[in-house]
Amino acid sequence: MSCATLAKGLLDLEVARARMIAAAEPIRGEAFVALDQAVGRVLSRDLAARLDMPSIDNSAMDGYALCLAELGERGLAELGERGLPVVLRVPAGAAVSALPEGGCARIFTGAPVPEGADCVIPQERVTLDGEGRMHISGEAKPGANIRRRGEEYRAGDALLPSGATLNPAALAMLASQGIAEVPVLPRLTVALISTGDELIEPGEPCLAGQVYNSNRVMLQALLEQQGCEVLDLGIIGDTAEALHEAFVVSRDSADLVICTGGVSVGEEDHVRPVLEALGGLLFHGVAIKPGKPFAFGFLDDGSPAGVPLIALPGNPVASLVGWQLLARPFVQGRQGRTIGPLQQFNVRAGFSRCGNQGRRELLRVVLDWQGGLPVAFLAGGQGSHMLRAASQAHGYLMMAADTDVEEGHEYPYLPAGQFVD
Repeated sequence: MSCATLAKGLLDLEVARARMIAAAEPIRGEAFVALDQAVGRVLSRDLAARLDMPSIDNSAMDGYALCLAELGERGLAELGERGLPVVLRVPAGAAVSALPEGGCARIFTGAPVPEGADCVIPQERVTLDGEGRMHISGEAKPGANIRRRGEEYRAGDALLPSGATLNPAALAMLASQGIAEVPVLPRLTVALISTGDELIEPGEPCLAGQVYNSNRVMLQALLEQQGCEVLDLGIIGDTAEALHEAFVVSRDSADLVICTGGVSVGEEDHVRPVLEALGGLLFHGVAIKPGKPFAFGFLDDGSPAGVPLIALPGNPVASLVGWQLLARPFVQGRQGRTIGPLQQFNVRAGFSRCGNQGRRELLRVVLDWQGGLPVAFLAGGQGSHMLRAASQAHGYLMMAADTDVEEGHEYPYLPAGQFVD
């Protein structure tokens, strides 16, 4: 029986995630940015190689370039006895030269292999006699320690596809092609709203009943880590009028609205009715713990043509889980990125625990590798308000609804590293 059946009125996690991804229409536009400003940006078009890579045959190490075909039947044995004169010196950056017959070339890593040479002998296997002749030990084969022109890719080959996120290695590859600037999608502008009369900002004096706004700090960091421009609208009071005004401002100034709190079904929870009044609700409630009161819809006409709105729970761990499993892939889709499946593998549990009724539960765990194989242990308290365990967890043990954790049994594990760019 599925979680959707067990938890009446709640959406199964996979169904909710699929709906979010399907609704994630990439923003339009294009800008050209310099490579040193492009880390984390998303390509707006395919890029092809301009040059062969490597652009010439070059040496893979410091050593000596020679032509094995000249050594005769005795090959390296003869070379070890009589040696070869060093007739050429080839540093990196030199022009391509020809290897004089009967000699070898001192060559350095990255330097062009002289025409006529078919092998590079590492300097560690070479000795020079008093006359400066080169002697080697061991075996060698044609092509050894030579990087051939175009062995990685040829001019015109595909380098990076549209939607690729530019990481440092990708930027280095583009720089090696002489590319100085790249076409990228605009940054996604996200309006961030915190709701709740009880909230105050860090640094302010805290009175009885007040709570510091941890969600704003967390979500702003997560959005900036994702490469978004964050429009922080601050704390909005628990009234429908204040939330209505904040949603209108957000709709008119952002590509996406994310709010936290006020998304349940209590008398002071105004997110759903205000969203329905200004647009439309795609779904409300997901069969996961923590993270159940998650909502998604669109402002304006309530269709995907409007401004999307993601409503995360007020409890910080529930907000974090909702971001990682549902909001983050939507943001990536809006940015034009390729969205991969959730990464998971089975690990043994090092504890026992009663299961949750009706909802899939994501337990914050740490992995112990002392026995050679990973074993999961609870990272701490599992309440949806308990951030310490969430900050220390290596990932989640994802338990099906109504399933107890039994020590020594294996369960699906989601590494937290997949949620970090």
